[in-house]
Amino acid sequence: MPTCHTVLFDLDGTLIDSVDLIVDSYLHVHSTHGLPPTTREEILAGMGRPLRSIFGAMTDDPVTMDQWIATYREYNLAHHDQRVTAYPGVVQMVRQIRAAGFRTGLVTSKNRYGAERGLTLVGLADAIEVIVGADDVVHPKPHPEPVERALRLLEVAADGCLFVGDSHHDVFSGRAAGVGTVGVTWGPFDRAHLEASAPDFYCDTPAELLALLKV
Repeated sequence: MPTCHTVLFDLDGTLIDSVDLIVDSYLHVHSTHGLPPTTREEILAGMGRPLRSIFGAMTDDPVTMDQWIATYREYNLAHHDQRVTAYPGVVQMVRQIRAAGFRTGLVTSKNRYGAERGLTLVGLADAIEVIVGADDVVHPKPHPEPVERALRLLEVAADGCLFVGDSHHDVFSGRAAGVGTVGVTWGPFDRAHLEASAPDFYCDTPAELLALLKV
C-alpha cells in the first residue's frame, strides 16, 4: 500500500454500532406520521445518506420534512446512550492509529451534534481531530465535498489519505475526492454489498485495518 498519512472514518456502521437504533428511529417516524410501511432492508439501503436526502425522496414540503426530522431525532437521541456501542476493537484501533502519528478525521452523514455525542459516548472524541457532518456541507456523501472538506480542515493532500467506511456511499465519496478507500465488513454490510463500489481495500476486522496501515 502507498504511504499513508491520514485516515478518515465514517461513523455509523464503522466506528459505532447504531444500526438497530437507526432502523427503529425511521420506523418510529413512519408509525408516528402515518407513512407507508418500510422494511429494515429498505432503511439499510439508505444508510450513509443524511435525513434530508432520505426524506426528500418522500416529500418536497419543508414543513413536513422538518416535522419528520424532528420526530426522528427526538426518538434517536432519547435512546442513543442506552443503545449505541463501539464495535469490538474499534476504540483501540482508532487510538492506535492516532498514537502512530496518523492524522484522523470523521466524515459522517449524521449532523455534528449527533456525531460528537456518539464519539464522546464511546470514548473517541479526543482521538478524532476534525468532524465533518451533514450540516457542514452543501452536498453530502456520496458527493466528494465532505471528504474534501475534511482534507482542507486537516491541511493534508488527498494523496496518502484513506477513507474507511462500511457503505458504498463512503466508497463513492472517497473515490470522487481522490483518496484511497477501505470497505469494512464488521458493520451491517458484507463484502457483496461493497463489491459494486469496488473499494481499494477490504477489512473484515479492526485488526486487519491496523495490519494494512502497518501499525
